[in-house]
Amino acid sequence: MNVKVDQTVFTIKAIRNLTESTYVLRFSRNGMQFKPGQHLVLGLPGSAELREYSIYSGTEDPDLEVLIKEVDEGLVSRQLKHIKQGDSLEVRGPYGFFLTRASEFGEQKLLFISSGTGIAPFHSFVKSYPEADYRVIHGIRDLDETYDSAHYAGGRYISCTSRDERGDFHGRLTDYLLDFELDPDSQVYLCGNSHMIFDAMDILRARGIGQKQIFTEVYF
Repeated sequence: MNVKVDQTVFTIKAIRNLTESTYVLRFSRNGMQFKPGQHLVLGLPGSAELREYSIYSGTEDPDLEVLIKEVDEGLVSRQLKHIKQGDSLEVRGPYGFFLTRASEFGEQKLLFISSGTGIAPFHSFVKSYPEADYRVIHGIRDLDETYDSAHYAGGRYISCTSRDERGDFHGRLTDYLLDFELDPDSQVYLCGNSHMIFDAMDILRARGIGQKQIFTEVYF
């Protein structure tokens, strides 16, 4: 059961930079309960500018974390990049139902497909349910963007790098989907860029995955 904490001020614990533009923001949990796949609405206290970010932390972690990519046109992502330990943060939520079915996995095979920071809800799920039978396929530009990939069990994380030959697969995520070994009974969850999601869904359906097996969360 979710305990919703709405419009409450939380305390920044740390900022962890993963790349020049991507960082993990960690802040007090304040007793909040959530399910993997849910998101929070964040911003500076009193600001009219708030943005949605998927929860990155596991359900048993002592603090909350979100994965944020700083973008030029993103006012909130730039503001939060410069917040300091001990500062206050406005947090609303949690909201959403993206991975609700996945949380009831049992013997079910789970395929998580993401681009960029769209991996955040899957990171939360895997930290919460490390015993699940999952695979993560992550579409990124270069190997520096394999955010915390060591957190996934061996062989369960696949990086598809479009501009870097060091990835598990050199090329676009959708190119990898054309030929990889696909269990036809998998539940498939896609999160990230809308173009990737639409293209990946076409490939999955052509390979025999039914519409009722596919769940999406569009980031942009």
